[in-house]
Amino acid sequence: MEAAITKLKAEMDGKGTNTYIKLIGEFLIKHIQANPGSVDQILSADKTIAKSLLAMQAEAKKKAVGGMAMLTDEEGFSIVLNYFGLSGGVTAVTPAPEEQKTVRFDVKLDDFL
Repeated sequence: MEAAITKLKAEMDGKGTNTYIKLIGEFLIKHIQANPGSVDQILSADKTIAKSLLAMQAEAKKKAVGGMAMLTDEEGFSIVLNYFGLSGGVTAVTPAPEEQKTVRFDVKLDDFL
């Protein structure tokens, strides 16, 4: 697993300004941590994060209307998983929303008098 994470991090660090490569890389790291059997597909020499973005672009072009196309997070991550030949649910590895903390504000009118 460490070799796959190292490969992903090397590509994430090598592309400096491309935040999408970093985002997909973090997603894939979480995926292989949750699914250790996916390591071999990630280690495939011909598969890269950058090429998975091209796969997403190609799929988005198929949906284009008036020269504009959009993918949901789930659609995009699913395309990345398919590109790497991986299975598994996208929702299982996406971050859970943070819990909101309730702040109690307890003041009485007598406190101000």
